[in-house]
Amino acid sequence: MNITIKEFIEGAQEAQGVTVIIDVFRAFSTACYAFDNGISRLLAVATPEEAFALKDKLKADVIIAGEQDEKKPAGFDYGNSPTEMLTGKLAGKTMIHCTTAGTRGLLNATGATELIGAGLVNAGAVASYISMLNPPKVTLVAMGYRATETAQEDMLCARYIADLLQGKEPDITDETEALRTGSGSRFFRHENLDFSPPTDFFLCTDLNRFNYVLRAVVTTAGYAEILRFDMDH
Repeated sequence: MNITIKEFIEGAQEAQGVTVIIDVFRAFSTACYAFDNGISRLLAVATPEEAFALKDKLKADVIIAGEQDEKKPAGFDYGNSPTEMLTGKLAGKTMIHCTTAGTRGLLNATGATELIGAGLVNAGAVASYISMLNPPKVTLVAMGYRATETAQEDMLCARYIADLLQGKEPDITDETEALRTGSGSRFFRHENLDFSPPTDFFLCTDLNRFNYVLRAVVTTAGYAEILRFDMDH
């Protein structure tokens, strides 16, 4: 199994084989918590305009969650926040998800033979799933902060998954805790509390909380349908 780690939108565009798009803070953490709180469908788009257009088209019980420059855009029901997913009324709803890095990464990974979204909360499940597939080529794409700056947490997640795939048993406790004073410090700044609460940091770094994989299928309509695949079954 050949494992490559890439970054940003360019990395997603260059990715080949089984491709894992990694966005720890916060896209795929938010997605995992949304499934945990009962959403029935998850659709990923690249821009707020696409989110509103898709909602108009679907009409049914649809909510929009996500961020632009970390903040919830006007007209969205929820931000890109695991905390909001825990407390929101999501059961049975279709959620349209739009983020600066994670969802755009999915939509740019056109060379993927299989497409997966990951964070620390489901990294172990992702590694187990890929091991089960045993593909010749795996690309791990650390999307980074706003898809333009290397993100400590995304690279940590990529290395963790790579180590698991190589049969190692990595202990990333110290590195995860170090995120609090590193790239995760923004969750503890007073000016960010409204859209990036401290609880998001702890929810996003709860390693292997979920034993399911986020499998994504990009549709001809231009959005990605994200499917929950439970490793328990």
